[in-house]
Amino acid sequence: MATDNLFTPDLVRIHAGSATQEEAMREATDLLVAAGAVTPAYFEAMRERERSVSTFMGNGLAIPHGTFETMDAVLGSGISFVRYDGGVDWGGQRATFVVGIAGRDGEHLDLLGQIAVLFSDADEVAKLAAATTPEELYALISAAEA
Repeated sequence: MATDNLFTPDLVRIHAGSATQEEAMREATDLLVAAGAVTPAYFEAMRERERSVSTFMGNGLAIPHGTFETMDAVLGSGISFVRYDGGVDWGGQRATFVVGIAGRDGEHLDLLGQIAVLFSDADEVAKLAAATTPEELYALISAAEA
């Protein structure tokens, strides 16, 4: 996936346990805030999106993001990638991977497409699930751009 400066090792986490959907969206937001991609208000933008349509994509993947109307909370483009080995109940579905995403000038559409391609390959998803450290997980995701 084309990561450039949108995705860095400090935006990757692995948790052995589970989280609530709210906790997972909060962590995704906090990572994007720390990266300078969004303001803290982006959390409410993610919640607003979930109220209108679930961002659960299948294959254990949820991609929480804001709405077009909340673009003022987006300062730049970025993605965070968090794996919850205990899972997250995402509106009745089990998410293992929560990819927070924020985009400016349509960059997020490319990011969404690249993530969808990565998660359409069961072997790649298995590799992501088997990674033992955030650094290994980051390397696997970054290698997917090749």
